[in-house]
Amino acid sequence: MAEIRFDSYSPADTIEIGKKLGAALRGGETIAYRGGLGAGKTTMTRGIALGMGLPDIVSSPTFAIVNEYCGDKLRLCHFDMYRINGADSLESTGYYDYLGKNTVIAAEWSENTEGLLDEDITVEIQQGSEEGHRIIIITSDKELDI
Repeated sequence: MAEIRFDSYSPADTIEIGKKLGAALRGGETIAYRGGLGAGKTTMTRGIALGMGLPDIVSSPTFAIVNEYCGDKLRLCHFDMYRINGADSLESTGYYDYLGKNTVIAAEWSENTEGLLDEDITVEIQQGSEEGHRIIIITSDKELDI
C-alpha cells in the first residue's frame, strides 16, 4: 500500500494537490475522504476535478447527497455520506448506479460507510500545527503517479 503525505497551507495548495491526484486517475476509482468539518474535502475535490480535465465548478454535496461532473471521457461523482447509516441508506442514494469504469467516486464522510465502499484511495485531511495548515495523506492500493 502506497502512502503519500502533503502539507497544505492554503486552499490553493489543497487544490494543487487535488489536481495532481485527479491527473493520475483513470476511472473506476473510489476515493474515501476522512477529515472533520471544514477540513478541505470539497476544496480537494475541486482540485481533483480540475486534474481530471473537468470544467465544472465543484460545490459541496451536503444537501444534494451527490453532485455529478461530466467530461468527455470521465465523470466525477461527489458524495456526502454524512447522513448515511448503513447499506440500505447507501443504496437509497443511488450510489451503486454511479459505479463504472469511466467514473471516479469521491465520498466525503466515508467513516459513515465503513466496510460498504470498495475504496482504493483514501484521502485523510488533518489539522496541521498552525492555522490554515493541513496535512493531507493519500493512501492507495495501487501506485499513483503524483
